[in-house]
Amino acid sequence: MDSEDLIQYVDFVASSGVVLSSEQKAALQTSLVIMKNHYKFHRVYLWGKILGIKDDYFIAQGVSRDEMAERKTLYSLDCVQWNLLPPATKAMRDHTSVVKGRFTGDPSYEYEHTEIRKIGEGEDATEEEHTIQVKEEDRLTSVIATIDEEVAIAPRGAFIKTPHGEVIRNRSFEGLSVSEAGKLNSYFHLREPLKLKEKTLLEKADLDPSIDFLDSIEEDIPKGGSWSVQFERGSGLVALRSLVWLGYTFFHVPGTLKFGAMYIGNGEKNNDLPFML
Repeated sequence: MDSEDLIQYVDFVASSGVVLSSEQKAALQTSLVIMKNHYKFHRVYLWGKILGIKDDYFIAQGVSRDEMAERKTLYSLDCVQWNLLPPATKAMRDHTSVVKGRFTGDPSYEYEHTEIRKIGEGEDATEEEHTIQVKEEDRLTSVIATIDEEVAIAPRGAFIKTPHGEVIRNRSFEGLSVSEAGKLNSYFHLREPLKLKEKTLLEKADLDPSIDFLDSIEEDIPKGGSWSVQFERGSGLVALRSLVWLGYTFFHVPGTLKFGAMYIGNGEKNNDLPFML
């Protein structure tokens, strides 16, 4: 959610339970501007909030001119002081994937995970316990990166890819029509495409390379059951809610440039979704 339109945009997702107090809104309006100037970001987004037992993590992301390159993530416990998170490497995500349950709200907290490792082969094989220490800060950056990969989305045409490979805002984008806004194929994942490369030449023939360079959420698995699409305020607002990461809400006002998203949840994936359909 673009920090420049924070106050207005928060109201668009209020029906999903996404609310901020007056104190939080005031603090965010000031601190996000300071953050933008300090880190020289081109644009700052309020990503959302991960709920913890002791405290909640407010998350913001800063981007350069290229919306998909070098995106930096920061967290705050009070909406005033922001701390930069390290990039989520594959090793870090594998390491933290063993941790389950709620976040504590203390970034210095260390989880302990015990693994049973097999040493040797055959009759000489023995088992021993191995304890792994996992910092909550590492878990936080891993979960945010996973949510971004799996559910961060934008309307088709909102971003274009330049001949130099940069992904930037499309100045010609005027919003989706009401009929388009209700279709899953009108929304794309904001990450490097995975399924686009698998399409045949015949399927790619109807695509516009400048705007159809990302994966459509229509192909998400389970197909047709990963997203809930609802019109609100008549047809003046469309909200897409992820059923995989409960708490992620995307909104778009058809016929306008207004769109954004926010996640407010406990940071745990809904792995029971296939059994709920």
